[in-house]
Amino acid sequence: MFNIEAELKKLPAKPGVYIMRNKNDDIIYVGKAISLKNRVTQYFRKTNKTQRILNMVSLIDHFEYIVTDNEAEALILECNLIKENRPKFNVLLKDDKTYPYIRIGMKEEYPSIYITRKILNDGAKYFGPYANPGAAREMLNFIKEKFQIRQCKNFKSKDRACLNYHIKKCLAPCMRYVSREDYMKQIDQIIMLLEGKTSKILKQLEEEMNEASEKLDFENAARIRDRIQSIERISAKQKVSNISENNIDVIGLYKNELSVCIEVFYVRGSKMIDREHYFLDELKDMPDDEILSGFLKQFYMNKVEYPNKIMIQEEIEDREIIENWLTEKTGRKVEIKTPQKGEKLRFVEMAKKNAEITLENKSKDKFEILNELKEVLDLETLPHKIETYDISNISGTNIVAGMCVAQDGIIKRNLTRRFKIKNVFGQDDPKCTEEVVTRRIKHSLENPKGGFGTLPNLILADGGITQIKAIKRALKVYDLEEKIPVYGMVKDDKHSTRALIDENRKEFKISQNLFFFITNLQNEVHNTAIEYHRKLREKEMTKSGLDDIKGIGKAKREALLKKFGTVEKIKNASIEELMEIKGINKQLAQEIKNSL
Repeated sequence: MFNIEAELKKLPAKPGVYIMRNKNDDIIYVGKAISLKNRVTQYFRKTNKTQRILNMVSLIDHFEYIVTDNEAEALILECNLIKENRPKFNVLLKDDKTYPYIRIGMKEEYPSIYITRKILNDGAKYFGPYANPGAAREMLNFIKEKFQIRQCKNFKSKDRACLNYHIKKCLAPCMRYVSREDYMKQIDQIIMLLEGKTSKILKQLEEEMNEASEKLDFENAARIRDRIQSIERISAKQKVSNISENNIDVIGLYKNELSVCIEVFYVRGSKMIDREHYFLDELKDMPDDEILSGFLKQFYMNKVEYPNKIMIQEEIEDREIIENWLTEKTGRKVEIKTPQKGEKLRFVEMAKKNAEITLENKSKDKFEILNELKEVLDLETLPHKIETYDISNISGTNIVAGMCVAQDGIIKRNLTRRFKIKNVFGQDDPKCTEEVVTRRIKHSLENPKGGFGTLPNLILADGGITQIKAIKRALKVYDLEEKIPVYGMVKDDKHSTRALIDENRKEFKISQNLFFFITNLQNEVHNTAIEYHRKLREKEMTKSGLDDIKGIGKAKREALLKKFGTVEKIKNASIEELMEIKGINKQLAQEIKNSL
């Protein structure tokens, strides 16, 4: 058994990373320290701690640590462990693997440009990530409109040029109508555009335009002129400050009683070329410097483009170590500054002000939704915590349920729960719902600090009267039927939410904003249940379909699933296609077909 007090005494006074785990051995926090002994011991001493840290410490069952040679190594290891494990109590951003990048295939003879969500070590240039996918698409569309680049992803020589060539949107490298040298001039200009170096592009384009005019190639000169004007319009729209810095990121932070918002301004060539904002829920009681420190490490972990300077609104304890880390990553000096006066301070304050406005607008929208729910349903208090449930099965098999939670008007995916139905046999959704809600309530009553947290202020049933009554029966077991209101989300004949309804069939009309909120919650719980059911069904199909075939071991099974995706597709594959898998001969391929 792990004895925390005894293990604290063994901690070395050396730099390293510490890993906090709960009773299920899940990693709930990762941190770095100059002295492991001093830092880790602080968590278990009676000193002033925020509620968030108290909550974390209450869940710590055991910890481990890794000693490093210096704090720089500890920082890199901390970042990698946070990225890999995404611990509950660390500062976490959305997984940037889901963010779009603009990719330019520099190793291709005639480079292609497209949006991707994966970064590969393939010699290509990547620009991003774009927090707003629409911004990435808008930029790519602008490039395709104003530059004559190829738009086919898979390049090959053709017998004739495609439509894009004839409408002047491609130079037809597939037909060798353009040399690679001339084609790459466009690519170089696009790279400068994506890097924000518009002045340099404009100068080059003006030279090309004049050269075309001198050659009496007026059609080409007019096309270049249009490109110049378009880039000038983008440049004018982006210019927000005369800040003298050419390559900086400006970061502002603001928090209220519900959440934290961080705003990032990208300044390139004295112009703000883009902005992003991030919401970091549940960090409202963490000190600003700790939030900024955690954000910087997460934000710049997988960036492909780095500034020369990062401006933040207050000093952070590990500024120097993060600077050194970024300098090593980029191969050039990267500084983190906290300006005290002048235009740089004004720009940081502008980022902070934008973070405040963004967060207050979001909070206002969420409060209005909660307040409308309270008024429409005549609730005694604001429904800060709303839960909903959905059942998924096919003909009564693999019956599962999903539970989703909206906290202060925000859907919290970390509070999503999935259930296997244990006591209901056959297709009976109301009884399944009753079982799930009973189990869920029991969790909170027996362990208020556990994974289910506090009881909800409102339950929205995914259905009508029968579902409402099923949930009320579950609440009655614990004398909660009068304390937790329950309403149904009824749908129209197009399977869209129409209204809220109570157990007496009274309907409550809702506004468009509330409609969108409820629809999102309903879609979320429905998808949770469906995905869990699909996962169990595919697991069962995989087991029954492939595991019983003589000659199919783990390696061949994985190879089959990797190639075909599902057992159904394996079943429909031809003998020849199955024989493409290493180790599968004609006889075994026929056996697979017969078995499936």
